[in-house]
Amino acid sequence: MVVDHPAPSINHHRQGIGEPLVLLHGVGQLWQVWQPVIDLVDRDFETIACDSPGFGASPPLPGGARPTIPACADALQAFFAAEGLGRPHVAGNSMGGAIALELARRGAVRSATAFSPAGFWSPAELRWAQLVLGLLGGAPQPLKPVVVAAMRARAPRAVIGRLLFAKPGLVPADAIERELRAIWEAPAYGAAVAAFSSYRFSEGDELRGTPVTVAWGRHDRLLPFRTQSKRAEEQLPWARHVVLGTGHLPYRDDTAAVAATLRSGAGPT
Repeated sequence: MVVDHPAPSINHHRQGIGEPLVLLHGVGQLWQVWQPVIDLVDRDFETIACDSPGFGASPPLPGGARPTIPACADALQAFFAAEGLGRPHVAGNSMGGAIALELARRGAVRSATAFSPAGFWSPAELRWAQLVLGLLGGAPQPLKPVVVAAMRARAPRAVIGRLLFAKPGLVPADAIERELRAIWEAPAYGAAVAAFSSYRFSEGDELRGTPVTVAWGRHDRLLPFRTQSKRAEEQLPWARHVVLGTGHLPYRDDTAAVAATLRSGAGPT
């Protein structure tokens, strides 16, 4: 079963049967990044892949609210109620992973699976992530066609791709172009990246009531695996921690491993 339609404030895609599993993308992305994974798990879960507020086809948060991680968690929690989802399983990548953990903190979900979640950074690592994300989103309008054209050449595509994927040479030019266009077209992108300055994960014991899985790609160069996965283990020692052979965006690097992590982290309860 496949149904696409807008719900109050959150555009989403539903597919599959089973317990509900809400999927959240990273900053600047669209729900479609999850499609290859959805196709592998839609016999295990009813997947609800969302465009976060101010990204894709979802409007920004009302009243000019800043798209902080807690504010986006508020919007998702309201979406669960509006859609009659109760306490779904939730999984997210990067910013979406941080939102998933904040929803777990509230007891709003049955389980949370976070792939390279934001918020486990040091001040220097935060500055690095904001620098990279700012460069990706900061091309002046007249230069955007030039950037898109450059992505068709292997060398510049590999430079950008290396920041996001474990094997950038296998990522086609149109995939990198879609990532850039999604960033450029997202009204919440700049404000969301700026709002990272006010967020750092803490008080991990508050999540103990919810099963949590944290998965990190060992080739993650945006939120570096070596330091940030270690902090996640320190703050969530009781959670399940998984190491993947992926970069920051795991969906394309190893779709099967991401699907397996979802099945084990959000298995039927």
